[in-house]
Amino acid sequence: MGPLDGIRIIELAGLGPGPYGTMLMADLGADVLRIERPGDVFGLGRPQHELLARNRPALSVDLKNPEGQELLLDLVAEADALVEGYRPGIAERMGVGPDECLARNPKLCYGRMTGWGQSGPLADVPGHDINYLAMTGVLDAIGPANGPPSIPLNLVADFGGGGMPLAFGITAALLHAARTGEGQVIDVAMIDGSVSMMTMMHGLAADGLWTWDRGSNLLDGGCPFYAIYETSDTKFMAVGALEPGFFAELIEILDVDFDLPTQYERSTWGHLRSLLSSAFAARTRAEWIELFAGSEACVTPVLNMEEAQREPHHLGRRTFVDVDGVLQPGPFPRFTATPAAEPEAPRHTGGSALGDWGIPADRIAELQAGGVVS
Repeated sequence: MGPLDGIRIIELAGLGPGPYGTMLMADLGADVLRIERPGDVFGLGRPQHELLARNRPALSVDLKNPEGQELLLDLVAEADALVEGYRPGIAERMGVGPDECLARNPKLCYGRMTGWGQSGPLADVPGHDINYLAMTGVLDAIGPANGPPSIPLNLVADFGGGGMPLAFGITAALLHAARTGEGQVIDVAMIDGSVSMMTMMHGLAADGLWTWDRGSNLLDGGCPFYAIYETSDTKFMAVGALEPGFFAELIEILDVDFDLPTQYERSTWGHLRSLLSSAFAARTRAEWIELFAGSEACVTPVLNMEEAQREPHHLGRRTFVDVDGVLQPGPFPRFTATPAAEPEAPRHTGGSALGDWGIPADRIAELQAGGVVS
C-alpha cells in the first residue's frame, strides 16, 4: 500500500538521516531491503525501539567479502534505487560504488547521504549535525541574544536537511528514470539541505529585513509577539501573533494596555515584552490554555514529547500510532487514493527476505553457512 508501492530500494544501513529517508519511503509503500553490517543489527537500542528501521526487513551482509559484494550487485539488478551513507570512496573500495551498480542496472537511482557532500575540502572529514549547522550559519542564528547558540536537537541537518531531501531526491530520480530509462547518482549533503532551509532568511537579509545578530529578528525570538513566555507554574506558552488581527486578539485576552498600531515598531518591543511576560506569569499554563481555547491569537502551550502523544488534535488525526506496544509518529504525508499501511515493527530476517528478491534458496543457505549473510 502507499504511493510508492512497487518501488524496490536497497538500503545500506547507517544512522540518522539515511534510515529516516528510507523510513519515509518505506512508510509510503516502497519495498526496502535494509542491509546491515555484521554484528551491527539495528545499530542502537532494542530492535523494537529502533523506530527508524520500521516497515522493512533487515539482514546482515559482509560487504568486505567478495561473495557479499556479488550478492549486493545481484540485488541491485532487481532494484529501482540504492541508498548508502558512507564517507566518499568507501562504497567504491568495497566494489559497490556507482560505477559497478549502474553497470549492473543502468536505471538505478544511487543515493549518497553524507554531511559534507561528495566533493569539497571537507568531504572526507567526519562530522555530525551540530558541525554542519555550525558551518552553514544555521546554528549561529538560533538562540537568545544574550547567550550562546541553541542546539535544535539533530532535527535540522540530520532529518530536515538530510533524510527528507534524500527521500525527495530519490523520488525525483525515480521519475526521471521512469521517463528516460536513465539512472543517476544523487549527492545529498546535509550542509546543502541546511543552507537550503535558510533561503527565506537570506532573502530577508538581502532586503535589509534580517540581521545576523541572533535573537533580534522577527522569527528568532527577538520579536515579543513571536516568543515563548513562562507561566506561574513554571511552564510555557508559545506566542505566534504576527498578523495585526491575531495580535489584537492576543492583547485583548491578556488584558494588557498597548497601542496596537505600534506592533511592528521595534522601539516598543522592550516594553511590550515586559507587558507580555508579566501577564503570562500571572496564571498557570492550564488557565491560559482555557482562556485561549478557540481564539485566533496563535497561542499554544509548549508540550513535552509525552504530553504531545496525548494531545487531542494528535489523537483525532492519529498523528501517533501504536506498533506492538510502542507509540510512535505515524506515516506522513497523507494520501486519499494511496494511503500508507499501518507501520510494522523492525524485523531482522536472517536472510529469508532475499527470496523475495529472486535469490535461490540454495544460494541463501550457502551464504548463511559461509557467514556472508546472517
